[in-house]
Amino acid sequence: MAETDGELARRLAIETGRLLVRVRPGDGDLTAQIFLAAQLKQHRPDDAVLSEEAPDDPSRLTADRVWIIDPLDGSREYAEPGRTDWAVHVALWERGDLVAGAVAVPAQSHAPRARRDRRIRIVVSRTRPPAFAQRVAEALDAVLVPMGSAGAKTMAVVRGEADAYLHAGGMYEWDSAAPVFVARAAGLHASRADGRPLVYNQPDPWLPDLLICRPELAGVLA
Repeated sequence: MAETDGELARRLAIETGRLLVRVRPGDGDLTAQIFLAAQLKQHRPDDAVLSEEAPDDPSRLTADRVWIIDPLDGSREYAEPGRTDWAVHVALWERGDLVAGAVAVPAQSHAPRARRDRRIRIVVSRTRPPAFAQRVAEALDAVLVPMGSAGAKTMAVVRGEADAYLHAGGMYEWDSAAPVFVARAAGLHASRADGRPLVYNQPDPWLPDLLICRPELAGVLA
């Protein structure tokens, strides 16, 4: 029986992650791109692809189905020995919405890390934390947790290790598409930082900001 889109997304994310672990610290971006591009061409030859590591193909704008992928999210972290906050993103957009997706964090244990206190924990970029995040943290008596990949940050919220992921300053569709699908599937809130909906497969794939959080925090953070 042929794989469903969801099964394919999950398998490709996992297999790409395993490949990246094997070749680390080599050129992970190129290696992962070649593997994913070949797999999608073999298994979904009629679908368009939007990838961080490939030239943009304008035909995706008229396609019904577009795979939005980041073969290695967190290249900086991947290159640093011992860091685990990098990920693989594989998502499928179909006729206006994300319909499948998977995030693999192959360098991390799947067991949630124990939390030392119950203060709200907000994961933010380790290199570009939003300027207003500190003000939000002070207002909520929350703790800011710097972290690398958007996928790793999202999975921290999915696993309950953090309560929210807040980003501003810009990112691309491939940075958030798979994390957003996974977050929504887990019952989390996902939107722009001000609560507006996220829209994918746009002519300009730039997204200004992102909020992923427990549903009860959406009204406070958005």
